[in-house]
Amino acid sequence: MKVTSEGVEIAYDDLGYGEPVLLFMPGWCCERTVFQDLVLRCSAYHRTLALDWRGHGESGSPNGDFGNETLVSDALAVIEASGSRQVIPVALSHSGWIAIELRRRLGMRIPKLVLVDWILTEPPQSFLEALKGMQDPARWKDTVEAISTLWLQDIDNSRLINFMQVMKSYGFDMWARAAREISKAYTESGSPLYALSLLRPPVSVLHIYAQPPDPNYLTLQQEFASSHPWFSVYRLKARSHFPMFEVPDEMADAIERFILQY
Repeated sequence: MKVTSEGVEIAYDDLGYGEPVLLFMPGWCCERTVFQDLVLRCSAYHRTLALDWRGHGESGSPNGDFGNETLVSDALAVIEASGSRQVIPVALSHSGWIAIELRRRLGMRIPKLVLVDWILTEPPQSFLEALKGMQDPARWKDTVEAISTLWLQDIDNSRLINFMQVMKSYGFDMWARAAREISKAYTESGSPLYALSLLRPPVSVLHIYAQPPDPNYLTLQQEFASSHPWFSVYRLKARSHFPMFEVPDEMADAIERFILQY
């Protein structure tokens, strides 16, 4: 299916039935096919929407530049075209910034958020350096190759490896744009945990993730959850930045349990 957002056609899938609707949002330089296995499982119990951002996948390419604000418009166009009353975004990585903004704009129409494999704390210096590298015409390819290796963790999964090749097929303009917008979001909003803590009223949030494997990262989130009861975290039995290729059943179960919570 397609809907027009600010003059650009946005492609999306619409499967299953029922409310609340799950809206699957990929990250930058990433296509909705990343959610294929997870959507298949979740659509057995819920209506699911999965979109391609403008300039990605089967969506149209804009003539000029764009950023997170435009992606919010793309997501809103899909939500309105679907006629959904309540929508739970399932946001991969930095599309979490879009999910937060959807909650700000739509309020209780966004009753919960599911965040997948995101840096919720202050980003480490190595990550900030990678963002700079992606914006450097002389270094971006090496930087993308290095983070791809980190994301894959030497996993021998042909579908995941092929998907990563699709991500790496995006050019300098898109990777640099992604890095610019991610850097801007952290600079303007602080950490995602801090941005989430400012939402009034609070929204129920589930973070499911595999990377980084550092146990201190899990402990920090658990400590945050102890003082912010609207937040919960679940560490997946997976290794890559794309756990939906490794453990889609585990992810679907975690999401379903979260949806059923009051």
